[in-house]
Amino acid sequence: MEVILLEKIRKLGALGEKVRVRSGYARNYLIPQGKAVYATSENLLAFEKRRIELEKLAAEKHEKALLRQKSLQDLPVINIKVKASEEGKLFGSVGTREIVEAVSEVGVTIEKREIQLPEGALRTVGEYELLIDLENDIVATIKVSITPEA
Repeated sequence: MEVILLEKIRKLGALGEKVRVRSGYARNYLIPQGKAVYATSENLLAFEKRRIELEKLAAEKHEKALLRQKSLQDLPVINIKVKASEEGKLFGSVGTREIVEAVSEVGVTIEKREIQLPEGALRTVGEYELLIDLENDIVATIKVSITPEA
């Protein structure tokens, strides 16, 4: 099934591209989320009329993401205190929720879905560099220090 993308989608295409995707992906995700429309001649004409508006919105979104990236890169090390054993293993874990709370205490907001924890929740004391995926091609790095409670 061919669709016209209404925004840039990672590993699929850019704004305005006509791409071929599986019909279930188009019907169940891309079209209901407003990320694409069916590639019909009417939709193609309608898209061309809206192209400038959509490109302007995409540019604004990109600028906001760049500003957020700068503010995240300038953050000091985020310190999270948790209960831990003598060996440094945590009683529980530090996940996206705890990281979002710790970053918001510093005055910057991020969403849970933006935090990348490739190895899952953090389970030991130490310093970690975490990637914050702000947009398709904009990623910020923050440092998180997990220390045991006294």
